[in-house]
Amino acid sequence: MAAVRTVPFSAARFLQSPRSLASIGTPFTMVCPPSKVDRQRHERRGSAPARKLVIRAARTESKGASLGLRAPQFQLEEPLTGKQWSLEDFEPYPALLVMFICNHCPFVKHLKKDLVKLANFYAKKGLAVVAISSNSIATHPQDGPKFMAEEAKALGYPFPYLYDESQDVARDFGAVCTPEFFLFKKEGRRPFQLVYHGQFDDSRPSNNIPVTGRDISLAIDCVLSGQPIPSLQKPSVGCSIKWHPGTKV
Repeated sequence: MAAVRTVPFSAARFLQSPRSLASIGTPFTMVCPPSKVDRQRHERRGSAPARKLVIRAARTESKGASLGLRAPQFQLEEPLTGKQWSLEDFEPYPALLVMFICNHCPFVKHLKKDLVKLANFYAKKGLAVVAISSNSIATHPQDGPKFMAEEAKALGYPFPYLYDESQDVARDFGAVCTPEFFLFKKEGRRPFQLVYHGQFDDSRPSNNIPVTGRDISLAIDCVLSGQPIPSLQKPSVGCSIKWHPGTKV
C-alpha cells in the first residue's frame, strides 16, 4: 500500500493535487543522447555519433539567519507599475513574507504558480507578501525589469515584484539563493521581526515530491494564530543569486 502524505489543512486548500515533476539532477543534469536518425547518419559516414551533451548548474542553500532580527528597510521599484515600495507600506499587516525569486531559476519556476496560490489564500487572513529579484542583468538579462513586468502580468502575481538593481537589499537580508523566504511578524507598533527563514516544502524539481507548501504554510498559520513557530526550519534550496561581476559577497 502506498504511503499516505499528510497535508496541512491550509496548504490543501490552495495547492493543487500532486504534479508530475521533470527529472533534473542535483546539480541539475540534462543529458541529450543522439537520436536514432543521428546514429544512422553517422554510421553511413563511418564516424562516431556526437557525444552526449551534459549541462550542470550548482545549487545553493539559504544560510542561517538570526530569528528575531528586525526587517531591513528597503525602497524598490515595481517594474510592472513603476511604483516605489518600502517596508513602511506593509506596516498595517500583522505578518510579512519577503521572497527572493527571479525569472529563470528552475527552482523558482517549480513553485511560481503555488506562490500565487499561497499569496491569494493568505491575503484574506492578513498576510502581506512581496517578491524581490536581485539578479545581475549583466549576466542574466532575462531577469531584468522588462521581463519581470511581463512575468508578473502573465502569472497574475498578487504581490509586488520588485527590482533590487544595486543588490543592497539582498545583502541587507542576507539572501543568497532563489527562492529564499523570510517571514516576519508584527505585534502592535513593534517593528517586523524575523520568525521563519526556511523552505517552501520538501519538493524540488528533481525529487518527484509533490508541492504542498507544508513548511511555509505551517509557519504562516502559527504567526497569524499567535502560536509559536516550529524550531526546526529546513533551509531553502535554489539557484545562487547572480551577483554583479566582480562583486565580493
